[in-house]
Amino acid sequence: MAKRNLVEAINSGLMVEMERDSSVVILGEDVGKEGGVFRVTDGLQVKFGLHRVFDTPLAESGIIGVAIGMAVKGLRPVAEIQFEGFLPPAMDQIMSHASRIRTRSRGRFTCPLVIRSPWGGGIHAPEHHSDSPEATFAHTPGIKVVIPSTPYDAKGLIISAIRDPDPVLFFEPKRIYRAIREEVPDGEYTVPIGVAKVMREGSDITVISWGAMVREVLRAAETADKEGIKVEVIDLRTISPMDDATTMESVRRTGRVVIVHEAPPTCGVGAEIIARINEKALLSLQAPVVRVTGFDTVVPLMKLENHYLPTPERILRGIRKVMKF
Repeated sequence: MAKRNLVEAINSGLMVEMERDSSVVILGEDVGKEGGVFRVTDGLQVKFGLHRVFDTPLAESGIIGVAIGMAVKGLRPVAEIQFEGFLPPAMDQIMSHASRIRTRSRGRFTCPLVIRSPWGGGIHAPEHHSDSPEATFAHTPGIKVVIPSTPYDAKGLIISAIRDPDPVLFFEPKRIYRAIREEVPDGEYTVPIGVAKVMREGSDITVISWGAMVREVLRAAETADKEGIKVEVIDLRTISPMDDATTMESVRRTGRVVIVHEAPPTCGVGAEIIARINEKALLSLQAPVVRVTGFDTVVPLMKLENHYLPTPERILRGIRKVMKF
């Protein structure tokens, strides 16, 4: 079994689905000849031809509008938006049309569309290249939001996303595109959308995260271990629909929670998780839930980005705060 990084795993998943299903097509800026800005679609145009992997103009609204039409007429388009910060021009298409096709047509039409986009910070990119807008889209009914943190999950989740009958936003943590390698099967397999994963078992405190932050949480958990704190780490994997069952089972057992994400705290996914814990597991808590997040500012440039993103040290301080309550 080959060891793959996130880029290679997603490429393998796309390859599997394009070989299996001739209705799968890929479109976006530079996805063809160049293989995408991060080379996620590298080699696919050569293998499947210009009619199935094709470059588009620099027009995000046009890319998604065309992809919606393709999806409604029976294709399964995978549209790439080159960076997550370029999604706003396409938000009308996503929120007003892709998310509503099933309801608007009373089930006559569905929109099996995947929108892939590099996501998050950590690579010292220019403005509009390091955002974490998952909460915005999770708030929109009719859209699924997926954020893998490992190569194995990335391949299984992209296959599941392509097969889903409804729109899926597939955010790819660019910070760890090539930072993690693990064994990933060559063939076909799926990871279910809407199911979280316990990355590390522990009995003292639950830390919930997703995307590139999972790696930082695991690092913090190793240090906490040396202090006698047994940390359970949950990778949500899917922001919408969210797996409450896995989260609540862990919270009821540990009684303490830290939530880590790189997006700003205000109205972030962490706030939604706290609300659900209050509704379903409040009496199990032994301390208030703590969030370790980005800040309510635009993601800063270059070196200041290191102060914006949660680090293992910041996460560990959050763990200690909850444990000392």
